[in-house]
Amino acid sequence: METIKNIEIYELGSPEEKSSPWSSTILILKLTSSEGRVGFGEAPTTMMTLPVKESLNEVARIFQDKNYFDVEKNIREYYRNAFYVTKSIEETAALSAFEIASWDLIGKNLGSPVYNLIGGEFNDKIRAYANGWYSDCVTPDDFINKAKKLVSKGYTAFKFDPFGDNYDKITVDSVKKSAAIVGGMRNALGDNIDLLIECHGRFAPKYAVMAGTALEEYNPLFIEEPVHPELEHFLPEFRARVNIPVALGERLLNKEDFARYISGGMVDVIQPDITNSKGILEAKKIASIADSFGVPVAYHNAFGPVQTAATLNVDYTLPNFLIQESFEESWPAWKKNLFSGYSVENGYMNLSGKPGLGIEVNEKILKDSIISGMEPLGTEPPWVVSGTFKKL
Repeated sequence: METIKNIEIYELGSPEEKSSPWSSTILILKLTSSEGRVGFGEAPTTMMTLPVKESLNEVARIFQDKNYFDVEKNIREYYRNAFYVTKSIEETAALSAFEIASWDLIGKNLGSPVYNLIGGEFNDKIRAYANGWYSDCVTPDDFINKAKKLVSKGYTAFKFDPFGDNYDKITVDSVKKSAAIVGGMRNALGDNIDLLIECHGRFAPKYAVMAGTALEEYNPLFIEEPVHPELEHFLPEFRARVNIPVALGERLLNKEDFARYISGGMVDVIQPDITNSKGILEAKKIASIADSFGVPVAYHNAFGPVQTAATLNVDYTLPNFLIQESFEESWPAWKKNLFSGYSVENGYMNLSGKPGLGIEVNEKILKDSIISGMEPLGTEPPWVVSGTFKKL
């Protein structure tokens, strides 16, 4: 029987960098099996690095010495012992890392990429949208000039937050300035470029509608988290009043959450995060629920390379795949080089096809990047792209 024998948790980062999910801390899980194989997982960290790290230690007590093929059984065993797991992102993040690392081990044991074990290749290449690219952008020209550089690299879709430091409310003047940014992007880049509008769940309902209706004419692919996440009961009304598809999902933790949102008419595009919603198998189940309602999937992917590789393995298999988030263009060098095995070229993402997740670690960078403590906290919220939470 193949079991998990050794569990290592690495907190990695560069202390001198600004706090952003693609440049500060990441948590990498390394499982070594009884036959000497190694599997990697990853857990998200934004403003919760140490709580998630401690949760990894808690989940380790369940997975230690377990057969890593028993993905469903091991997750259910943790669920049986846990009490708040349906509401605790710290727990589901840690559980996801173990689930992902288990699949890496399974694939390596069987000599197969994970995507061949969960449905096979439906999509032969994965269209990416760039995120994180617009640091220090405030004016329309700031956004346009940076976007054009990535268009020259082959990107055909861009997500960005055009709302400056507006939070909860937004003024009429700020709505006009936000619309000028989106309109400038549309006019400069043309109709063949997809624009994805990020709200970061920042608005009260009235102001979400104000912002959304002002952007309709620019035909965004979707608008993400337009209202505060606890106000989900307003989303059906938002969808009725604003003619832009609504996307969300990075704060939902399991298939039951997604089933409620989808069946309740709250969302047009779902964005599960494989590293906080119980991993690869749950991601497939969530996508199947969405497919039953004709809802496409665009996985949230804002952290590190193990998350990206795991997500791409699922993307390959999905009939209802829409588009994939990519922060790679905005990563610091240590994170770009930490793992090899997938590529982002000409606006598309591809896996190596090697067994497991398809990635290999650079052990020197892994060891050299170890840090401890919480991610840095600056003058901007850690969920914004650095240098953008400013008056428009």
